[in-house]
Amino acid sequence: MSTLYMVASPIGNMEDITLRALKVLESVSVVACEDTRHTGQLLKHFNLSKRCIACHAHNEGESAKGIIALLDRGEDVAYLSDAGTPGISDPGARLAEAVRQAGHPVVPLPGANAAVTLLSAAGNVGRTFTFEGFLSPKKGRRRRRLEELVGRGEAFVIYESPFRVVKTLEDVAEVDPASRIVMGRELTKAFEEILSLPVGELVAVLKARPAIKGEFALVVVPSSHLEADDADDTQD
Repeated sequence: MSTLYMVASPIGNMEDITLRALKVLESVSVVACEDTRHTGQLLKHFNLSKRCIACHAHNEGESAKGIIALLDRGEDVAYLSDAGTPGISDPGARLAEAVRQAGHPVVPLPGANAAVTLLSAAGNVGRTFTFEGFLSPKKGRRRRRLEELVGRGEAFVIYESPFRVVKTLEDVAEVDPASRIVMGRELTKAFEEILSLPVGELVAVLKARPAIKGEFALVVVPSSHLEADDADDTQD
């Protein structure tokens, strides 16, 4: 039976593509993707020539119908979002659901993911965490959600653009001024930067820069979690 493959793509460094992903991309008839130009560059880098069709946040429902039609004709399809794992703060979830309901298998190919990449280098942030992705650009809604996340007392991961990262961190500082942030900027790329600082110090560091560039992943460790860790260390 024809299959939809959900393919994780590099988040920056092209060498992070998996051998299995390359094998699948070589074998499928069609590559569906969030941005045909972006994925076209990836395919060109690995000397692959494939028909690409767009399936992004604004047309995912309609595009899924066309992809299902391809699968019904016996053609295997690979799906890639622009960077990382499809469906994780990226399009792909609606497509996977529609294809599965249509009776076709959906096979995930693991690979790069900014949240997990940063967590692996974050140090002791606890055994559990919440993945939130992008918060609302509206301050009131963003602030309320941050209060809910901090109230859980466990680390959480958010993504942010260079245009809003300082505002978001300032909101974190207002909600929980003693929290710690592990910041990943431009992960896997040439100018990768990872910092672990109290939220207020990180805001000061970023504000002192003449320009803020790159995409950000942030692990927020609430003060209540830090205090619990200190108590456990004392008991040990």
